[in-house]
Amino acid sequence: MQTGKPPLDVLARLLSKVSSDDPRVVLGPQPGEDAAIIDMGDRYLVATADPITFATDQIGWYAVQVSMNDVAVTGATPTWMLATLLVPPNTSPAQIEEIFDQMGEACSAGRISLVGGHTEVTDAVSRPILSVAMLGEASKDRIVRSRDARVDDAIVMTESIAIEGTAILAREAGDILRDAGVPADVIAGAGQLLFSPGIGVTDAAKIANQSVQVHAMHDPTEGGLATGLLELASSAGVGVEVDEELVPILPACRRFCAVLGLDPWGLLASGSLIAAIAPDEAPRLVEVLQDRRVAACVIGRITTRERGLKLKRGHMVVDLPTFTRDELARFLDC
Repeated sequence: MQTGKPPLDVLARLLSKVSSDDPRVVLGPQPGEDAAIIDMGDRYLVATADPITFATDQIGWYAVQVSMNDVAVTGATPTWMLATLLVPPNTSPAQIEEIFDQMGEACSAGRISLVGGHTEVTDAVSRPILSVAMLGEASKDRIVRSRDARVDDAIVMTESIAIEGTAILAREAGDILRDAGVPADVIAGAGQLLFSPGIGVTDAAKIANQSVQVHAMHDPTEGGLATGLLELASSAGVGVEVDEELVPILPACRRFCAVLGLDPWGLLASGSLIAAIAPDEAPRLVEVLQDRRVAACVIGRITTRERGLKLKRGHMVVDLPTFTRDELARFLDC
């Protein structure tokens, strides 16, 4: 198989073999759901796990942020973290310490307690791999699941695409971009997207869940916005229609993708949140987010499963592009 997440149909088949007899498991592993939900009596425990495999620079920061995202989009507050760090034998103690410092800084900023994990030097990896398990708590009346998106819901998106993919390309492919004529200041600025606006959606998810009745939230990651919409639709058994002109794409993202032959719609998209809410609530949510300095807009709507996944392109309606793997993974394998 190629690098990256398995195709959605393969993942669905694998997860269909997983079951639990524990009645406390409110939500187990399913395509399109970002975290598990477990009933702990007076509240829910929300748990997720994520490895960082694309990036080497700032790997500690990436790992904390994307794991917080997966918990936050359920309506939970990320609280505790366990981390497993695997490094190759040529890694120096200073390099390990740098990764721990990155994790510490990110945990401090997110008010996360690092409560355990494992660190190992192994020849099974050729570069650092950091895998994180994030735990959080949620009130039972504020839990959100991707499967609960409803037909006719508006789809609200925060920020732009593709923040994470653009930042990684700036950090990992800077020489190639410079050789292709991209100015150094554009590349440097794109590298800072990791921190501003950042790849975290925890605050946006909290604002949304406290402001309106959110039906579903999802954190588009591998496979970009197109795959995030596919995962949301698959989980809820619905279709989607989005308007290409309404989807904000970072200028640096457009430029990098044009130079490297990539498609922004399929590029690693952490940093954006997609939410499905009643259409009459959408203007209020956009207004509240913007008042809190979170860019937001309506990009489309939820339709029936029979209508499929569609993209409005001018006067035409075409199929939403699909990606068997993330565009970043495709580029890094070249």
